[in-house]
Amino acid sequence: MTTLLQRSQQAWRDIGGLHTAEEIAHQPALWRELAASLEDGREAVAAFLGDSLANPLQRVILTGAGSSAYVGEIIADELNAAWPAQVRAIATTTLLTHPELYLEAGAPTLLVSFARSGDSPESLAAVHLVRDLVPGARLLNITCNPEGRLARESALDADAFNLLMPAASCDRGFAMTSSFTCMLLAALAVLGKDVPPDRIDTLAGLASTAMQAWEAPVAELAAVEAGRVVYLGSGPLEGLAKESALKLLELTAGRVPAIANTPLGFRHGPKSVLTEDALVFVYGSSKALSQRYEADLVEELRRDGVAGRVLTIGVNGDIGIDAPDWPDAWLAPLWLLVAQQIALHQSAALQLRPDNPFASGTVNRVVKGVTIYRHDEH
Repeated sequence: MTTLLQRSQQAWRDIGGLHTAEEIAHQPALWRELAASLEDGREAVAAFLGDSLANPLQRVILTGAGSSAYVGEIIADELNAAWPAQVRAIATTTLLTHPELYLEAGAPTLLVSFARSGDSPESLAAVHLVRDLVPGARLLNITCNPEGRLARESALDADAFNLLMPAASCDRGFAMTSSFTCMLLAALAVLGKDVPPDRIDTLAGLASTAMQAWEAPVAELAAVEAGRVVYLGSGPLEGLAKESALKLLELTAGRVPAIANTPLGFRHGPKSVLTEDALVFVYGSSKALSQRYEADLVEELRRDGVAGRVLTIGVNGDIGIDAPDWPDAWLAPLWLLVAQQIALHQSAALQLRPDNPFASGTVNRVVKGVTIYRHDEH
């Protein structure tokens, strides 16, 4: 009998979690497929981008809603530091409400949209907004669904490019898992500077080893319902912490409160969330300076003895694996595999259905009920 993340496939099917379990487990294989796809399309996307990233006047907006917005948050500063272009992460949910703060008609603009389905009302509205307000703006759509409106509406647009992820990354489960990591790695690969061609394949190999090593201890850790969970990360890993907390909120239908912060910021009020049934996870940065601050906080929290458990995730972490000395944004997908599994097992422990935790339909896989208002109507 085939086992998957410590349960048989049939057991996952019985509790309504097979899609999510498969989509977490198959990420190393998908990353390899992604690497091959990106290599095949390398010249086309390079021709579309041209030398735009080398232009200090170029504005690059990384956008999406929910998890897709966190893709941009994780990679924005890495890309901004690598290129003269101005790279910012601005969620569609922010861009739509305050466009005057972020868009300028005369500024060369590249809107990079991250979208699993490509049918989110905010994603589509953000594209229309940028087209209206910034003549000549260009669109790079990194999406998992070739049939989504985002991809279809851009198919014949000379100022747009659809970068499609492997078909299996269009998660069937409620929560974004493989879609998130594929879009993140694709963006780093095509927008990054001097990226080694074998980097994604190398990361996939590390992930395969890590999944085997982490599977049992993570399942055991998450088998008992947590009272509340805190994820902490520095720099790009703050975005990872936000995505990790969101995964837990989504898959437990909000029954396990989860928050995200930075190790230094946590002391400034958010630390008051700690209780004896709290789990705290600190993502370890690859940067020596960040590591000192993280170590200080971990020592403090363990000394205080308020939280139930304080664990580190990363190289030399309580949950970790040897990894190359790469930027944090590149290692984020590896560490996210832990948080995804924790959320899945917590959902099962609560006797929810991980593939659709919200049976009532109050929260949906693709957001519904959003009224889009025109920017020029008051």
